[in-house]
Amino acid sequence: MPWLPFIPIERGHLQGSAPHSRQPHPGAPSHAIPGKMAGYNRIIVNPVRRDSSRVPCGRFVRRTVRVRESLLWMGLSVLLCGFPALAWSQQPPIAPAAPGSPPGARESATSPAAQLSDQTSPASISGTLVDPSGAAAAGARVTLTREDQAPLQETRSDDDGQFSFPNISPGPFHLTITLPGFATQTVSGILHLGESYLVPSISLAVAASLTEVQVVLPRVELAEEEIKEEEKQRVLGFIPNFYVSYVPNAVPLTPGQKFELAWKTTIDPVTFGITGVVAGIQQAENNFSGYGQGAQGFAKRYGAAYADLATDTFISGALLPSLLKQDPRYFYKGTGSKRSRFLYAIANAVICKGDNGRWQANYSNIFGGLASGGISNLYYPDKDRGAALTFENTLSGIGASAASNLFQEFVVRKLTPSARKRPSDSPPITNH
Repeated sequence: MPWLPFIPIERGHLQGSAPHSRQPHPGAPSHAIPGKMAGYNRIIVNPVRRDSSRVPCGRFVRRTVRVRESLLWMGLSVLLCGFPALAWSQQPPIAPAAPGSPPGARESATSPAAQLSDQTSPASISGTLVDPSGAAAAGARVTLTREDQAPLQETRSDDDGQFSFPNISPGPFHLTITLPGFATQTVSGILHLGESYLVPSISLAVAASLTEVQVVLPRVELAEEEIKEEEKQRVLGFIPNFYVSYVPNAVPLTPGQKFELAWKTTIDPVTFGITGVVAGIQQAENNFSGYGQGAQGFAKRYGAAYADLATDTFISGALLPSLLKQDPRYFYKGTGSKRSRFLYAIANAVICKGDNGRWQANYSNIFGGLASGGISNLYYPDKDRGAALTFENTLSGIGASAASNLFQEFVVRKLTPSARKRPSDSPPITNH
């Protein structure tokens, strides 16, 4: 508040007020007024409120102004002194320059522009391939794999043996280099952000020469080995069981081997013994009564029974299978449910495997039975001959084959010592 001067008040202007004289405040400064002004009273106006302190207004104002000026200068000094430090603290730290680096390298390496360039520039991988002589290895396949499950990338080396993978994200990587005639090479590394990774020159070594010798027996020899195994198959250790294979995909037999198997079956000593047992039963029951009794009747029955076995074996097991290219053997199944094995055994009375490995109608067994029955009309008694009887015997033979297959599938293997030693799931033999 400014200092107020003396205000002269004309007495005549104060109507209704009694004349009075106001004494100055004891603390107010005294001013000498020469003489006495006529008709006026000296009035001193104190600008300080009544409830204020009694400090003179002029001193208070001047002190207040000085305090404000001091605070203002102090605040400006703090701002002016703190601004350089604040500006300095906001600058990024400057990494020391590497020894031998040119002047200004430290500033350029840590400048914001350089950092932004490193963050936005793509990374890449490149390299050169050479052969043992140092010449460029062109056409090599280079495969890039990443640990982050990124898709595989492939490229080929150019005529100079150089390869490149641009725009690669940072992280661990693996390179696999392959080229026909050379050993496979692998290179691993870690790619950083914005880095142009240069793979050191890769020298491809000549691949070691490997010679694989696979000894494969001819089909004839393989089939001969199978026949030798089948000739060891004897039920209860002595009854021949040559026409069963426990190898799922056995090598087909040649025509000569089919006749060989039929021959060995018919001349086996046990075959002669079983034929005698059959002839004795027929004579005891007086079957084929036209043959009579006694030794002569037994001999005729024995000859007829052996002729039936021989003709059926050679025609159904050798002649027709050779002509029709069918396998006369029963292939043991041994796996699956009992129902599936039962149906398999029954079906094999009218179906068989061809020499091509495919299943087909068993024409050899069906027509072989008819042919054998027709030939039997030449030596059976007159009342036991005829076409009707031949067809009847053929159908009976097919039923007997089905019963024999069931016996082979579920019983015979357990009674055959050599067959028990061979697993039913033996690996198939490849035909060559």
